[in-house]
Amino acid sequence: MIHVKDHKQYDMFNPFEHLGPKRLALLESSWAHLFREEILHKLPAVKLFPLYSKLTGRRTKELYAMLGLVLLQQMEDLSDEETVHQFAFNIMWQYALNVTDATDFSSYVSPRTLWTMRDIVGRLGLEQAIFENITDALKKLFDLDPSKQRLDSVHIFSNMAHLGRIRLFVKTIRKFLVNLKRHHAELYQALGEVAVRYDERNDGQFAVKPSESSRKLQEVGVDCFFLVERFKAHESVVAMTSYQLLVRLFSEQCLVENDDTGRTVIIKPNKEVPSTSLQNPSDPDASYSGHKGKGYQLQVMETYSPDKSQPDLITYVKVETAHENDAQAVLPAIADAAKRELSPSELLADSLYGGDENVENARKLGVVVVSPTKGDQSHPISLADFHFSETDEMLSCPMGQSPQRTKTGKNGGKIIHFDKATCDLCPRQSDCPVKRVKQSATVSYDAKALRLARRRIKEKTRAFREAYRYRAGIEGTMSDLDRLTGIKHLRVRGMTQVRVAATLKATGLNILRSATFRIRKRRRHAGKSGDDSTDLAYRGLIKERFKHITKNLMQLSGVFLSNIHRPGACVA
Repeated sequence: MIHVKDHKQYDMFNPFEHLGPKRLALLESSWAHLFREEILHKLPAVKLFPLYSKLTGRRTKELYAMLGLVLLQQMEDLSDEETVHQFAFNIMWQYALNVTDATDFSSYVSPRTLWTMRDIVGRLGLEQAIFENITDALKKLFDLDPSKQRLDSVHIFSNMAHLGRIRLFVKTIRKFLVNLKRHHAELYQALGEVAVRYDERNDGQFAVKPSESSRKLQEVGVDCFFLVERFKAHESVVAMTSYQLLVRLFSEQCLVENDDTGRTVIIKPNKEVPSTSLQNPSDPDASYSGHKGKGYQLQVMETYSPDKSQPDLITYVKVETAHENDAQAVLPAIADAAKRELSPSELLADSLYGGDENVENARKLGVVVVSPTKGDQSHPISLADFHFSETDEMLSCPMGQSPQRTKTGKNGGKIIHFDKATCDLCPRQSDCPVKRVKQSATVSYDAKALRLARRRIKEKTRAFREAYRYRAGIEGTMSDLDRLTGIKHLRVRGMTQVRVAATLKATGLNILRSATFRIRKRRRHAGKSGDDSTDLAYRGLIKERFKHITKNLMQLSGVFLSNIHRPGACVA
């Protein structure tokens, strides 16, 4: 049976009044008050209603509090057991989640219930709704200006071991054999020596010297092929996930060659194994990045304000496998932010995001991507130093020589011919990109090359450096995500749970930053007025509570008077 509270309704009397005014003032000035007043009722608990009956069954835990609990666990990077203890004994958590009843039903949650709720969030994809609802609420609260934003990615390691190729084969084969023994004991027993070889008691035989690693890798590859072929006709075995992982591993790591002696298993060289290949059978969704390693990555876009007049809030997050190219993240980030009226007008990013295609497509969407170009110009004189018309037709070289003729290439590029005799006498011929051959002096360009040349010139200006220097601030965000929420080393594995954890950690960082911004703003106000921040919070608390009590009393008195004047009403 569904159990929820109306968290927008104020209590007549504060259920935490027993804490005393000083401790209440501390709560009022912490992230817990922001969570309780602005965030808790925004959680998408309504999307959980189809999973439960409205009339029958045992009453659920308070659903808003349960979603909030899943969020707070990731925000503070806690295990399930630690989260259970915080929910049961931490007054700040109970205040944030509006837990006002001291009974076990309201103030206790089991690890299994927490795990189930986290699993539901992943299956329904509620983590994205939580992130968007909270971000939109904070945007409205702070009247956020999203015009200036920056974009970057952070690598994520899931809770899996980092295996070499031999150990990867061993773990995958052993996983299959364990499941085969559990579900098809007779087939397992028929394997004989192969089954015994991969028993955990014989694990030491796979710890070999580097000089013997090629031979051992060949042996485990042959065993993998043997098992794939042995059971490919057994439908019930083929349907097992562990068998499918075995087939995937073999296809990604090995080849089979047919010759006169039969079929031979060939181990692929490292460089031929794709980045999307299996990294660990316990986390088949993870992939490999040659730059950062195995795991996943999180794309993060956040606002920033040079004058610090608003908090830096994350407006877009997306979990990807580690091999994904950062260049593919720009347009989806802009489109997602635009749907929620958070689109930037200026986006800072590093050179991986700032390809010409991304810059041009973003410009069509009204977004200026500020990013350095990849590579350096090969000559002291660049294409941008030549003189062009308004339609980008070349008029003359930097030394004033006009072209003799212009040809248009197959792809729309321009080939400009200059007088070779004049170029031979030019004092800057060694600095010029014009190619001088026997009969001609030419320079080729297209619209993309001209745009890149002009961008490289612009990058040397003071205005570009002044605008781009704020991109470095997102490195602080990645550090905060790591230090405060532990995003780089998660306690979970698999794309679904990695997505849930990473998205909620980014949401948690938004909450912490918003609370810090409010506290600093309050302290600045207290410093100007000469008041102590705690006393100021206490006085604000008293005023707020008095306002709520007065409002509730007026509502009650209105109901009472309406009953008096109602015909037939009985007045005691």
